[in-house]
Amino acid sequence: MTETAVQTAERKLYIESYGCAMNFSDSEIIASIMGEHGFATTQDEFEADVIFLNTCAIRDNAEQRIRERLKHLRSNKKQNRDLIIGVLGCMAERLKDKLLEEEKLVDVVAGPDSYRELPKLVAEVDEGGRAINVLLSREETYGDLNPVRLNSNGVTAFISIMRGCDNMCSFCVVPFTRGRERSRDPESILREARELAAAGYKEITLLGQNVDSYLWFGGGPKKEFKNLTEEEKASSVDFADLLEMTALAVPELRIRYSTSHPRDITEKVVHTMAKYKNVCNYIHLPAQSGNSRVLEVMNRNYTREWYMDKVSMIRNILPDCGISCDIIAGFCTETEEEHKDTLSLMAWSRFDFSYMYKYSERPGTPAAKKLTDDVHEDVKGRRLQEIIALQNEVSKAKNQEYIGKVVEVLVEAESKRSTEEWMGRNDQNVVTVFPKEHYQKGDLVKVLVESASTTTLRGKAVV
Repeated sequence: MTETAVQTAERKLYIESYGCAMNFSDSEIIASIMGEHGFATTQDEFEADVIFLNTCAIRDNAEQRIRERLKHLRSNKKQNRDLIIGVLGCMAERLKDKLLEEEKLVDVVAGPDSYRELPKLVAEVDEGGRAINVLLSREETYGDLNPVRLNSNGVTAFISIMRGCDNMCSFCVVPFTRGRERSRDPESILREARELAAAGYKEITLLGQNVDSYLWFGGGPKKEFKNLTEEEKASSVDFADLLEMTALAVPELRIRYSTSHPRDITEKVVHTMAKYKNVCNYIHLPAQSGNSRVLEVMNRNYTREWYMDKVSMIRNILPDCGISCDIIAGFCTETEEEHKDTLSLMAWSRFDFSYMYKYSERPGTPAAKKLTDDVHEDVKGRRLQEIIALQNEVSKAKNQEYIGKVVEVLVEAESKRSTEEWMGRNDQNVVTVFPKEHYQKGDLVKVLVESASTTTLRGKAVV
């Protein structure tokens, strides 16, 4: 979660963002829309006339955090009776009217495709009512807006290239809270990238729930390449094309992207990464499980062998590519042997790092409707700890392989442990710390790695 606020002489807006990078990007869109209607950001929630919680619904603990936060905001409401509190994003779409009924201090509820309506919704509350809009859209991409860079370090920034998801993984609520996939006009993406470069940013991350399914043709976004006419195919832009266009448009920027889907990532994308030096050698490739039967129950639309083939393809084209993963422990019907398959996949793949979770049933998903959450919580917890222990072992070993090597690091901020050190990430997205010396935030610095832990490289700058 991060905190942001917008400040004007008239009214002040405070935004808290929870969850994925897409939510943080959305908060910048929200600030832009509200800024056009007389609101600007503040970092003091007690000064705010409007407080928005931009929420996540991926896991139950994320929703519980929001509920606890709403309880704490009661004191703000007592001090400022005119304070307007809104719950936005995925949790807002999922719970809809319940938020207005159960959480008496919630005045505005708005889903991810309703942010243009926020000024109108706030006006409705000003007139004494409560306001809700959680309608999903087949067209909305917010591609015409200029996001307000909130809590920016001035070095790195997100660019949303598409919205929604069509994959329908059985455990995931995203297709129901963010709607169907639609891609953004590539020219608007390139415009935003150029503006960030002109503003002095050094790195951008292209965002989408599944960037590999990005597709734009002359007449607009269209999901299935096979359904395009020959004329449309000739003018279409897929993700590899977009990546190349961006690399050429802003050669001075480092470029990352997230997230890839094992079913859809192509050799064309990886070859494009290899072709352009400013595209970072890092891919986030969620596996979720290492067992083919469990993957089928998850509706991931690939097998263990397919996933391993994709990892091999990446390693063959980009031998030094960093690969990270998502893993779910204890999904419905997972047996002990199937859990061991996940461990063996992790050991074989040697992920640089992973995001690892116990399965959390989300209401409204296919899994909640059709499957039984039958793995005991104690078993889930033990399996998760085994997954974490293995990943920590692999991460430490992989990071130690950097010792004695020189890596290029983009300086992002001061180290959390020392004001005398800089922190940044290397090409493979590994956090690297080194003494400040004369270097400045935003510099690309060559660092000789002298030591390594599970999560961090440490070294010194070299000429």
